[in-house]
Amino acid sequence: MKTFTTILLFLGLMLPCFSQEKEEGAIDIKELPSVVIKRVGADFSIYIPDKNPDMNVRKLQDAFIAYDIGKNTQGDEIYLVVFSTENNSLAATYNEKGKLMRVVENYTNVKLPRAVIYSIYKTYPDWSLVNDKFLYTQREGDVIKNQYNVKIQKGKKTMKLKVHPNGEIIK
Repeated sequence: MKTFTTILLFLGLMLPCFSQEKEEGAIDIKELPSVVIKRVGADFSIYIPDKNPDMNVRKLQDAFIAYDIGKNTQGDEIYLVVFSTENNSLAATYNEKGKLMRVVENYTNVKLPRAVIYSIYKTYPDWSLVNDKFLYTQREGDVIKNQYNVKIQKGKKTMKLKVHPNGEIIK
């Protein structure tokens, strides 16, 4: 009876461990929802954060989302908010009612998404990455520009590429 109870206890503790195994393959990345920063009368200030893998990009975007322009700026024609660090900048323009109109983000030397790296090395196998720049622009909640400007080098030759986050090389 003791052995039977011990075996049951052992199996009872071990079976849940096997149910935690992950399936091999790529992890699904889901689209981030847009963020309503604040409500201005009947309008909403909408900002869609990028799903960039670089922590510096995310930190600057999180600081922008947490920022509150306040009511004392309402009434001005245009209000500009600029966040910047050593290699990164985010500039946001608000209208006279305090609604977010445009966001321009510029980042240098960021961690590139896997799709971008794979696409570059697949298309240009003997080339190496020299530097990169990430540009992200929105106007009234619509993403206008979302691209990486990458400089690659092979020996003494250099080339500039424009790449979408999904890996599609534009130029």
